[in-house]
Amino acid sequence: MRRRISLLVVATTSAVVVSFVIPLCLLVGTLAEDRAMAAADQEARNVAILVSGLTDETQLADLVAGIDQRGTPSTQVLTADGRQLGSGPDMADDADVRRALDGEAFTVIDGTGGQVLLPVVGPDGTAVVRSVVGPDDLDRGVLPAWAGIVGLGVVLLAAALAIASRLGNRISEPLMAVADTAHRLRGGELTARAEVAGTEETQELARALNGLAERTTELLRMERAAVADLSHRLRTPVTALRLDAEAVAEPELGQRLQEHIGVLQRTVDAIVREARRPVRTDLAPGCDATAVVAARMAFWSPLAEDQSRPLEVVLPLEPLPTALNETDLTDLVDVIVDNVFAHTPEGTALRVELRHADDRVLLKVSDSGPGFGRDRVERPGTSGLGLDIATRTAAGAGGSLRTGGSPQGGALVEVDLPVSRH
Repeated sequence: MRRRISLLVVATTSAVVVSFVIPLCLLVGTLAEDRAMAAADQEARNVAILVSGLTDETQLADLVAGIDQRGTPSTQVLTADGRQLGSGPDMADDADVRRALDGEAFTVIDGTGGQVLLPVVGPDGTAVVRSVVGPDDLDRGVLPAWAGIVGLGVVLLAAALAIASRLGNRISEPLMAVADTAHRLRGGELTARAEVAGTEETQELARALNGLAERTTELLRMERAAVADLSHRLRTPVTALRLDAEAVAEPELGQRLQEHIGVLQRTVDAIVREARRPVRTDLAPGCDATAVVAARMAFWSPLAEDQSRPLEVVLPLEPLPTALNETDLTDLVDVIVDNVFAHTPEGTALRVELRHADDRVLLKVSDSGPGFGRDRVERPGTSGLGLDIATRTAAGAGGSLRTGGSPQGGALVEVDLPVSRH
């Protein structure tokens, strides 16, 4: 917007400046020409008075020579008897002089300069006075004047550009401040508010954005309360089922019920965790994937050691910023690793690798267990819900989750996440 305002003002100012610079330059040229011709006319008239009043040609010749020596304009006299007084081109053969001998006073301006011719009628006949100025005299002072006029035009353009830039800043800066607030809100800073400043339209936009932020915060508070109630309502009957299952007299039936309740418990936990994700993070920005994966594998290492599971963790030496926030990445890693611990026999090897490839963060979790069947939900003892939630979590950050077979013959889960630019 600032650039467009500046271009508009410069275009308008340029049109105005050009519309007065060109006529003014032409006027200066005309005034310089008129000034030179006026000086020649004045000198020609003064000499004509001398010619009409003096009868002594010697004295007249001296006066004309003295006047001619003063410089521009150059003046000569052709007397009635054909003598030329003053230095200059021959007057007797000049067509303009012959025209003046007929009694006509006039001026001539051409490429060679300008001249004024005055006939002086006396008792002995007609004399002609000619005053001449060169082309340099006609243009004297024009170029400096033009330079001054053009320079003034440039100064006006520069002043207009400066004013336009300042005006553009006054309009665009409040808009950019509102845009910055919108970006901060998008990044998860829900306390950000736009300053109500600038033009009326910008102020209205800031008020609307602040109202949207307030409404978003209110909805998150309501969602937080609803999810808390959901967590309580789901976990209470599951706990009651677990207690009832422990009271079953048949060991085999009790064991099966405990396994089913365990799957149900994990499913409920996954659902609650997924439902609380936007509430819990409040749209928070990304995190360092290297630090999060390292922390989670440190958490799972003691359990792997208790179950005699060979655990290999491969992490980069540098931080890997990812667009997924820390809590969601923690849940994603826990879901995938817990899937291995829950559905593979003890002693099954586990490998976790995190690396950076083509502006993407790649997380690979592989094991040497039974692997996935035709459909991953056919893996013994799993509902597949955890991986579905992990898939949606990765997709919410612009990534993806894929499953397949590992080089060890077991299952492979590969998560692809975008690198954070913040």
